[in-house]
Amino acid sequence: MTTKPRIFTTSFASVYPYYVAKAERKGRRQSEVDAIICWLTGYSQRALEGQIKDQKDFETFFKEAPKPNPARTLIKGVVCGVRVEDIQDPTMREIRYLDKLVDELAKGKAMDKILRA
Repeated sequence: MTTKPRIFTTSFASVYPYYVAKAERKGRRQSEVDAIICWLTGYSQRALEGQIKDQKDFETFFKEAPKPNPARTLIKGVVCGVRVEDIQDPTMREIRYLDKLVDELAKGKAMDKILRA
């Protein structure tokens, strides 16, 4: 029996402030982080806030995502030494997509490029 990676059972709400802090350290805003998350998952701002308030874990957060953006498959690159497009586990791939988008935001990339517009 294999065990789930610990991040799957970690609450999204406990990691969310780190995404925001990373962006804000580089002069970006929480609203931009929220826009990225909503674009990726299909959550509305209100639904995103509900997920955070309810302390949903990452696995549930992505499983309950109302409309994952089909353009998310265009996200390429390396996060934590692993190419996101090569990650086999769907939940881990979604988590790494989000990590990659927040990294791009913190590096100063324009929102239209981050959102693959």
